[in-house]
Amino acid sequence: MVTEFETLKIGQVAFNSGLPVKTIRYYGDLGLLSPHLSRNASGYRLFTPSVINRLNFIRRAQSLGLNLKQIKEILTVHDEGKIPCGMIKQLLVDKLENIKHQIEELNILQIELKGILSGWQDFSSPESLKKSICPNIINH
Repeated sequence: MVTEFETLKIGQVAFNSGLPVKTIRYYGDLGLLSPHLSRNASGYRLFTPSVINRLNFIRRAQSLGLNLKQIKEILTVHDEGKIPCGMIKQLLVDKLENIKHQIEELNILQIELKGILSGWQDFSSPESLKKSICPNIINH
């Protein structure tokens, strides 16, 4: 059992978080883990046990579509002793709006593709290629 005052080497953090060492180093280099990161005399990265919770948050936020820049902003607010829930809510609302817009665009594209494919003609004459690379796409 790890206590609050113990430190963990990066391999232990990787094992406990399920993330590769390379990813943890990358997050550290981006400043996502900085309040929970130090180095010992040999230069090894040392972490407090709370880094596991932080890594779990990063992973979950990414799975909800937030990028690392947004996550870093959230963690900065948290590290200042403030509660970032309002900020997170707004980011998720914005993300949901973006997804709705993407779905609308994909529905329009789907209708267009179905229309093109429903009238598809196979052109075997080289003459048709002189006018267009593929007349099926241009004529729609």
